[in-house]
Amino acid sequence: MLRQQDVGHRIVVRRIVGIRGGRPLFSDALGELVELSETHITLATDAGPLRVPVGEVHRAKRVPPARRPTAAAVVDLELAADEAWPAPVRGRLGDWRLRSAAGWTGRANSALPIGDPDRPLPAALDAVQRWYADHGRPALVNTPLPLAAPVGAELDARGWTSRPPTLVQTVPLVTLTGRPDRLATDPPPVALTDAPADDWLAVAADRKGGLPAQARHVLTAVARVRFAELRVDGRLLAVGRGTVTGEGRWLGVSLLEVLPEARRQGFAAAVVHALAAWGAAEGATRAFLQVEQRNVGAVALYRRLGFTTHHTYLTRVAP
Repeated sequence: MLRQQDVGHRIVVRRIVGIRGGRPLFSDALGELVELSETHITLATDAGPLRVPVGEVHRAKRVPPARRPTAAAVVDLELAADEAWPAPVRGRLGDWRLRSAAGWTGRANSALPIGDPDRPLPAALDAVQRWYADHGRPALVNTPLPLAAPVGAELDARGWTSRPPTLVQTVPLVTLTGRPDRLATDPPPVALTDAPADDWLAVAADRKGGLPAQARHVLTAVARVRFAELRVDGRLLAVGRGTVTGEGRWLGVSLLEVLPEARRQGFAAAVVHALAAWGAAEGATRAFLQVEQRNVGAVALYRRLGFTTHHTYLTRVAP
């Protein structure tokens, strides 16, 4: 059967739809798992959303994606994401990126092993560990899958562990900019600024466990960046960050956050739509975001907005 970790992935569900001659009749449904509760399985199919009571489920399992992205597509998106979340301390190992930001977020403090490191793989990983040791940081490696599967296999042999999987999800911007009716309510307007306000930074600090000086570089050192604010009576209730990178093709959505007392009012979707409109005006054609697979609430929200999983990555941790 399915687990919460399967939310956001492609699944097949065989359900019981009737009885004939004393035997059950089955029907199969294929789609992306949107929600898994104690009572229902909800999946997005080509024909639209389908909600199946658990009592009708005979069998359900994850299946491979319909089409895997090409290696070039994964590299293109990973480089756009790296540009959108720039670590202040950087190094190179051939094509590999080495990144450090005083430990603020895994993305800004890990090696990105895409391309040729200009040396055999074992020597490359030894060099990664030396670089992080020289900078006083633990060694982390982000492995986009399946592109970096050989790197992952070598790390397995060395006893490296993995953090929970992260989904890299994408959507055509026209899906976001052309469907304002997706909002469940009519929320207040969203303002976009070119620098984060103090209370915006406070929300980010609360979510990420602090905000060192290096974090401000990660947040602001992008040529095209906007900080979304949704306020009610002057009080900040929802935030988000948008960047345009990847030679202007990609809108990156990050740090989407709604205060607990303001959730389920369409505020998160309003922030995403506002950033999408800005990104489209800047010439971007697709949006991406990165979300932990175990964050089932966020995954379900992004699925409702039209995001689908492009690929996944694991953050690997040295023993």
